[in-house]
Amino acid sequence: MNPTPSPPSRGALPGVLLLAGSCLSALAAVLLAPVLPQLQEQFASSPLPPALILSAPALMIALFAPFAGQIVDRTGRRNLLLVAMVVYAVVGTAVAWLPESLVSGSIAPVLVLRLLVGLAEAAIMACCTTLIADYYRGDRRNRYLGLQTVFTTVAATIFIVVGGVLGAAGWRAPFWAYALSIVIVVPMFFVLDEPVPDEGERAAERAAAGRPIPWRTLRLPLVTTVFGGFAFFVLLSQSALVYSGVGITDTQQIGLLTAGASVATAIGSIAFARLARFTAKVLLPVALGVLGAGLVLMWLMAVAGVVPGVVAGAVLGSLGCGLLLPTMLVWAVGRLAFAERGRATGLWTAAFFLGQFVSPLIVQAVQAGADPVTSLPPALGAIGLACGAAAVILLVVVQREPLSEKHDEGLAIEPVAA
Repeated sequence: MNPTPSPPSRGALPGVLLLAGSCLSALAAVLLAPVLPQLQEQFASSPLPPALILSAPALMIALFAPFAGQIVDRTGRRNLLLVAMVVYAVVGTAVAWLPESLVSGSIAPVLVLRLLVGLAEAAIMACCTTLIADYYRGDRRNRYLGLQTVFTTVAATIFIVVGGVLGAAGWRAPFWAYALSIVIVVPMFFVLDEPVPDEGERAAERAAAGRPIPWRTLRLPLVTTVFGGFAFFVLLSQSALVYSGVGITDTQQIGLLTAGASVATAIGSIAFARLARFTAKVLLPVALGVLGAGLVLMWLMAVAGVVPGVVAGAVLGSLGCGLLLPTMLVWAVGRLAFAERGRATGLWTAAFFLGQFVSPLIVQAVQAGADPVTSLPPALGAIGLACGAAAVILLVVVQREPLSEKHDEGLAIEPVAA
């Protein structure tokens, strides 16, 4: 298909397909959460924590997010997206259809495949967001960019349930869900075209590339985001193991409980829209404090064997996560001029997913080689207390400043895996 100039307005179908493609970032992050107890059993002898299977894609996103804009500009949007969607399906489902002897004996082949999933996911995220910005203008563009967060949050809840249902057939069964990208890429091939920027857009890109990165403004938000990504993924990836430790072993039930917590994450994100008038000094400590309280409650209730209390702790922590994510992002990029936001958003995305990737390694270090089942609740409690300490520190060091300044170009928020 030959490149054609991007018209001022497009129909809804390209936007819907790009929103569907954006949901695949949530699929990679949450699909396997309900089967983590099975992964723990399957790879119990591995020196690496099996939770790395969940977080490995985040490493590739962290590595490539800062450069995603330049890569997409050089390779083109449409063709890179189509190739990435197919690669995503092949390497994503590979654990399900490769010989069991290849993927069941050692964790290494599975981790390699998961890294390739992350590489494809990084390209998909960059292409989908860029094409939305290319295809649409003004309020319509902002509406589609806002819908990305809604779509990925809803998709995350659905994918968690799907992972739990498929997990009943074995730990490899949920990987078949990655074939969803094939269903999406077929209409993409016929509907999407390669946009060509006009000279004004090219000039704006060249001017933006010459601006220095505002490190003084970004350094504290980026450090906070690494910690926030770590704490967020602790709750997402370890909850299933805590449920298993208190006697909930059915993967479908674990999927439903995890999905319920994901709904609380969505509620927290929705609440941010009404609370954004407060300063970062207020919202960051509140969000981290609620997240920390949820982790501590899970620890205490797990030790006491009170299953509803464990679930309540997961829901409370997820509520804090939902408020924390948009607060960190808008705090990082909302006060920057439009020309600085693209690279700042890439750096923020890298920081967030770096925190996700190191999360299982830090949890393993906190457990200090003890039994992974009995030592996990106290480890979560220690991390919850660390969240509380971080909340106090931020209350002291963050200046009283609005989350964003008003710029006439508006602020576009990229999605993250819920």
